[in-house]
Amino acid sequence: MLKRIMILAVTIFVTGCVSTGSPLDKQNYAQAAASAPNKLTADATYTPYVPASVQGQPIDGTAPAPVTENGNTVLAGDVIMENSPAPDTSVAVPYGQSQYTQQQPATPPVTAVPQLPPLKAAILLPLSGPHGDLGQSMLQAAQMALFDMGYDAFELMPRDTKGTPQGAAAAMQSAINDGAQIVMGPLFSESVRSVKTMARRANVNVLAFSTDWTLAGDNTYIMGFLPFAQVQRVTEYAQSHGYPNIAILAPNTDYGNVVISAFNSAAYQNGMKPAKAVKYAPGGADSSTVVRSFTNYDARVQTMNDMRASLERKLEDNPKDPRVRDELAALQGIDSSNAVDFDAVLLPVGGDEARSVANMLSYYDLDPQTVKRLGTGLWDDPGLAAEPALKDAWFAASEPALRADFEKRYRELYGIPPQRLATLAYDATALTAVLAKNSYYRKGAVRFERSDFMNPNGFAGIDGIFRFRPDGLVERGLAVLEFKDSTIKVLEPAPRTFQKKQF
Repeated sequence: MLKRIMILAVTIFVTGCVSTGSPLDKQNYAQAAASAPNKLTADATYTPYVPASVQGQPIDGTAPAPVTENGNTVLAGDVIMENSPAPDTSVAVPYGQSQYTQQQPATPPVTAVPQLPPLKAAILLPLSGPHGDLGQSMLQAAQMALFDMGYDAFELMPRDTKGTPQGAAAAMQSAINDGAQIVMGPLFSESVRSVKTMARRANVNVLAFSTDWTLAGDNTYIMGFLPFAQVQRVTEYAQSHGYPNIAILAPNTDYGNVVISAFNSAAYQNGMKPAKAVKYAPGGADSSTVVRSFTNYDARVQTMNDMRASLERKLEDNPKDPRVRDELAALQGIDSSNAVDFDAVLLPVGGDEARSVANMLSYYDLDPQTVKRLGTGLWDDPGLAAEPALKDAWFAASEPALRADFEKRYRELYGIPPQRLATLAYDATALTAVLAKNSYYRKGAVRFERSDFMNPNGFAGIDGIFRFRPDGLVERGLAVLEFKDSTIKVLEPAPRTFQKKQF
């Protein structure tokens, strides 16, 4: 069969600078406390703060002992504010914490919903230009979150970055001038770079939607879907399920390079074999040559030809040998042997490029049944599930079922499905509301400080549990997923708490 020349179509969505060292080296930064992640819901916004010193007491029918905090004597459920008046004894029950049963009248008093202070939160998105549809989808998701959280005094301040660094800087300045207390976005790495210094000077925290891990730090927190834990999660799963020898075929980009680094870091930590890693120039004319060499195609063809020649000589010596005849017949139509030194290949590419690379492997006789395809969160795309060259492929990403209700409600509201990154805007808006509540209850005012983001238990959002590390990068609970029968199936669910091992 004649081989057709195949050109790799490259679609790299992630940009940024080369990272020095792997963030996996800093992964285990804190011991999680004993409670579950804080759900980003209206209940979380309106549940009064309970001092840590009284959390977790058993239900025993007695009133909790008084606790002194900030110079005030309080009981569980009291709101602690500077110069606060004497607390009442009503009790609210936060998510994941124990209740207190107090001796109360037959008809307990009704606890009023607390009045939260005004909050100005800017969201910087490409609302016009070539990425306008994505920006609008994310803005609509943020508006959904604002409605769901029920925070009436929350002012969402949309600002159009126009998808450019200059537009992002202008949007940031407008937000600062209008009194933004926190900024969500921007989306693209160069836009985040253009606002980072401005945010630091204005002492405003930024929840960026970018995946450029090099921009984290100071007061910038990166919420985008990062490859580090995705690589570790899927490769550890593959190794424990019969694929110990993993190779990497990656574009020579920052994303491709960091995936190689992340795999080697995970391999070192977990006793795995270092990967055979080959890089190609995205869109280069030599892509076919690189993949041909990676698959060791020529040597495998020679091996197959040698096997045929050996069988043919045997058949000449003994034409009636049925075993030799059957073996020779079995090799008909086979161009090369399957003898490679890896049984799975990690492909850190998405979209059309993932299709092209996977098909190139099949073109050189390494089909999905011969070599398992592994991917990163770039494969969290239902459009890839029906690609034959990615049949039964595995990757690590957020669990799709967790966002099913969000996607259903979004369609009902706006008549179209949300774009994949819309959940980032939803979770950022919900998180902002919860952090503002926590700050107000603890400090008497909304002041977003570093400690507010450093909850070791994390938060439970649309895309599952997540938390921020001291370096400003997000850490997520990930599922292992599979392309099966043209759909995305869950092989191993995402963890529900950071108490257990985080992948």
